[in-house]
Amino acid sequence: MPEDVATAAPLAERYVLLDLETTGAHPERDRITEIALLRFEGGRLVDRWQSLVRPDVPIPPLIERLVGITNAMVADAPPFESLAPELLPRLADAVLVAHNARFDYGFLRQAFRRCGLTFESPVLCTVKLSRALYPQYHKHGLDSLIERHGFICTARHRAMGDVEVLAQFLDLVRREFPPETLLLAKRKAMQWPSRPPGLADGVLESLPDVPGVYLMYGENDLPLYLGKSKRLRSRVLDHFSQAQHHGTEAEIARQVRRLDWLETAGELEALLLEAELVKQLQPLYNRQLRARGAWAIEPLPEPRPRGPVVGYRNLAGTDPAEWLGRVHGLFPERKHAEKALRQIARAHALCPQRLGLEPMRRGPCLAHQMKQCLGACAGKEPPEVHDARLRAALAALPPRPWPYAAAVRLTEYDPERERRMTIVADRWCLLTRFDHEPTPEELAAALERPRRFDADLYRILAHAFALTAPQPLS
Repeated sequence: MPEDVATAAPLAERYVLLDLETTGAHPERDRITEIALLRFEGGRLVDRWQSLVRPDVPIPPLIERLVGITNAMVADAPPFESLAPELLPRLADAVLVAHNARFDYGFLRQAFRRCGLTFESPVLCTVKLSRALYPQYHKHGLDSLIERHGFICTARHRAMGDVEVLAQFLDLVRREFPPETLLLAKRKAMQWPSRPPGLADGVLESLPDVPGVYLMYGENDLPLYLGKSKRLRSRVLDHFSQAQHHGTEAEIARQVRRLDWLETAGELEALLLEAELVKQLQPLYNRQLRARGAWAIEPLPEPRPRGPVVGYRNLAGTDPAEWLGRVHGLFPERKHAEKALRQIARAHALCPQRLGLEPMRRGPCLAHQMKQCLGACAGKEPPEVHDARLRAALAALPPRPWPYAAAVRLTEYDPERERRMTIVADRWCLLTRFDHEPTPEELAAALERPRRFDADLYRILAHAFALTAPQPLS
């Protein structure tokens, strides 16, 4: 660390620059593997401390590769409970300063709580401080600060190396900005959005701002709500900021006790995962998505001379090979299909009796008497002409014909996170999805899977294929 950093004027009389390395991003189930801190008092460095920590849970291989801390390195390190007595005084009576500070703060509070100790501190986030002081820049992660300002980092993703970067950042802003500007930026950097009272510290800040699905649980792990977003953290923070103003959001915020999330390769995988998990978990507040059917209007192949000429069919779970191209519309319930058919009848002057919307009777239907039917029921319009207008009106409704000669595959890939998702679909049915590049054998096995139609998946696939052409599979 450069020597002039030690005399950096503080944003508080006493503050501690801190960084943690952990086994993962969730403060309730993951554990700390390394701690480093620099304590400043009156603008001078008074304490420098660091230690590896035995987490007593495995460090995932991805984290080992990213951070460089292996399971072997922490096998003989002290556990957090043995470090707590010497760590707590080093943090006392000071502002805790960290990058994405509530993440570190949440992990610390959880770790101290497991030891039967209470830790509370004012918190200043250098991500928020950078945003307030340098609004012209879009990125404020530690790598961006290092590149933008030319900071020296002796060991990126190691606790002391990252803490030293924060010390250089505070020294920089002290030199570049007047005290009044720093004070205003400090106030912004110490403000935090609304958070549910029952949610553990640090959970919201642990959310990555990447595509994925988030799940909210209440007492006894009751699934409350499930959603998806291209930016998880932003969406969930916005969700709880709205809780002060809207009834449903306020009720969820009051009940939530646990928050989980699943990262995805992109928006398509998030949409597919959301549709799957809603049906599987049946969250209390996802009522509209929980049990939607897939009713369609089906012209009958051989209608009786006077009608009806159409019926209704529930497509959910069926093979589209049995009906694709012969049914029209996707409705959650049969009554919605009937309502849509009534609207089509009025718009195209079709006969409600011939459509089965009214009982058969002698003479013209009521709609014809009101000049809303061209008279198929009264012999004034040939049945085949009437039925041709019906078919033309229904043709615009989904589901669309399958536009490919065979099954297709589509891959979604995020190179920065090295996340991949490949789906295989046939006749608007999702056969399977992979989190890796599938082998020819895996693709062949996927094509043997039965087709089960789902209206939500149809809509997702139709939208995705309109944006990106899938690759046909022979």
